[in-house]
Amino acid sequence: MEEIEANPEQAQEDLHHHAIHSAEPWIARVALTSALIAAMAAVCSMLAAHHANEANIITIKASDKWNEYQAKKQKSLAVANKDEILEKLGKPGEKLISEEDHKYLERHGEQEKELMAEAKKLEEESTEHMHRHHPLAMGVTMFQVAIALSAITVLSKRPALWYVSLAFGLGGIIFLVLGIH
Repeated sequence: MEEIEANPEQAQEDLHHHAIHSAEPWIARVALTSALIAAMAAVCSMLAAHHANEANIITIKASDKWNEYQAKKQKSLAVANKDEILEKLGKPGEKLISEEDHKYLERHGEQEKELMAEAKKLEEESTEHMHRHHPLAMGVTMFQVAIALSAITVLSKRPALWYVSLAFGLGGIIFLVLGIH
């Protein structure tokens, strides 16, 4: 997963510049809300990246468990197939599976079940992290659009656009909350 990066610096600089040099009070409010939205974008971006990274790490661990499970399963099948091979060769009276082999198969059977359960649990955990990542990634996008609209508001001197920017910021907050829960 590639990291989501909120990069609102240029828009923030433009807003700050206009807020300082403007006599219109609404520009300062736009700059302030834009700065708050940028802070929330940074938090949202960090959380989205965290959950994407965790999902990848846990997926790798799950893959390792599945590989370990498959190796044990192959070994158990090889031991269990000894008698079947003798039968196919026309020697059904001889038995290659010893008491030790039976114990081995029982022990490996339990270990295989445990490994399968661990792998499935890790897969579920990875899926949960991705379910948390997606709304956070959407939140970052909403925050970035809000910041861009704030800059357009100031540069075009259209205060009505600020309300659209605030709506996108609210959308970002909603996605942030959804990603946290």
